[in-house]
Amino acid sequence: MKAIRRPDQYLRLRGDIWRYVRRVPKAVSHIDDRTLIYRSLDTDSRKVARQRRDICADADEQRWHEIVPSRFQSIPREVSYRDVSQHASSLGFNYEPMDSLISRDTVTDLLHRLQAIAPLQDAPQPKEAQDAEALLGVAKTPSATIMEAMDLYLSEIVADELASKSPEQVKNFSKIKRRAVANFVNINGDIDMRDITREHAHAVRKFWHERIHPKDDSKPMSGSSGNKDLGSLRKLYRRYFEHKGEEERENPFRNMRFKDKILTKVMPFKDDWVRSRILAPDVFEGLNRQGALLCMALIETGCRPSELANIKPENIRLDAEVPHIRIRPTKDRELKSGASVRDIPLVGVALEAMRQSPNGFPHYRDRSYLLSASLTKAFKARGLFPTKQHRIYSFRHSFESRMLEAGLDFGLRCTLMGHRNPRPEYGDGGSLAYRRDELLKIAHPVSDELLQSYPFKG
Repeated sequence: MKAIRRPDQYLRLRGDIWRYVRRVPKAVSHIDDRTLIYRSLDTDSRKVARQRRDICADADEQRWHEIVPSRFQSIPREVSYRDVSQHASSLGFNYEPMDSLISRDTVTDLLHRLQAIAPLQDAPQPKEAQDAEALLGVAKTPSATIMEAMDLYLSEIVADELASKSPEQVKNFSKIKRRAVANFVNINGDIDMRDITREHAHAVRKFWHERIHPKDDSKPMSGSSGNKDLGSLRKLYRRYFEHKGEEERENPFRNMRFKDKILTKVMPFKDDWVRSRILAPDVFEGLNRQGALLCMALIETGCRPSELANIKPENIRLDAEVPHIRIRPTKDRELKSGASVRDIPLVGVALEAMRQSPNGFPHYRDRSYLLSASLTKAFKARGLFPTKQHRIYSFRHSFESRMLEAGLDFGLRCTLMGHRNPRPEYGDGGSLAYRRDELLKIAHPVSDELLQSYPFKG
């Protein structure tokens, strides 16, 4: 579009909302009775405002081209399916592409559509042109290949959702979505979104079926891998056409899902194993000190590793009457769910670890993948996984099992784990002092020998 020369041309911020503000050119002022165009763009996002500004500028340029063709460049008018469909309905017809209209055995419907269009003058007016586009099926509706649609999906359609994610979360989100599209393209090609059929979806399902249920002796993949791809493609198709105004379009990836028969059960650590092996003095010597301290904090908090890896200094309350940590989302990082917001008293080895880490764990901030890889490697090298079903996440399972066996209240267990409580909510889950006293019932003993060793005395 040639109308825009500067990134923020025709944009003005009033309060928190962007406006499209543009003076009507003198060349059309004798016909366009507006002196100044002033239109709210209904957004506080500069990025979204620029996109909506472009649409407004295109519309003005097109209108003025019809008045003074020599002065303003003609811009091909691309309309949404919703707009053209609604316009056709207002005239008493359904919108259908021209190919569909002329392929019928009878031309009666086409003749009726032609009769409904107002007689065109030498210079067609905008309304007459819109009538023709809607009734004759010649409107230029948006089109994109599936890879182009994914670019649009990530850059615009889910932009608001990604805005609250951290760089690591955005990277992981995008990786899963782009993998699904890459697999689709390898199977079917980079075809236009409007050309995707149920057969293309079945081809993707067949691709995954052969890997989930191999006919040879190769290791089967989990059904969840195929479900992620199919789910990503299903959502891309739905959100793309909703964005284009075609909410009722049938989704070719509908009702496709594998039953995941490969269930990898994560086992909790036994108390004796934690006390004799993992809480042994100097067991983590050689491991990054922040990683070793973070591991100790996991034992008595039940946190997800990513929650501790990204905790901010202001959410570590060591000077409070009851020392505790606060699990909170930030403006640039989401939590798994609303129930994940919680306050956890620090007891036992977790309290000692956090005293050594009052500023959190910056080495692993927004790098939880590095934490998982480092700890997993350290545990394997030191023989700290009792079985192949044990993971770093086993600490979280252990924390829940210990609370259950100690008879802690169900609602308190949900609160401390960050799980949604299906029961009606009453109160605030108990004071920090109450939570601390309950957690002291399950805390592992911490020896002086441990506190005099690595990582506490690094």
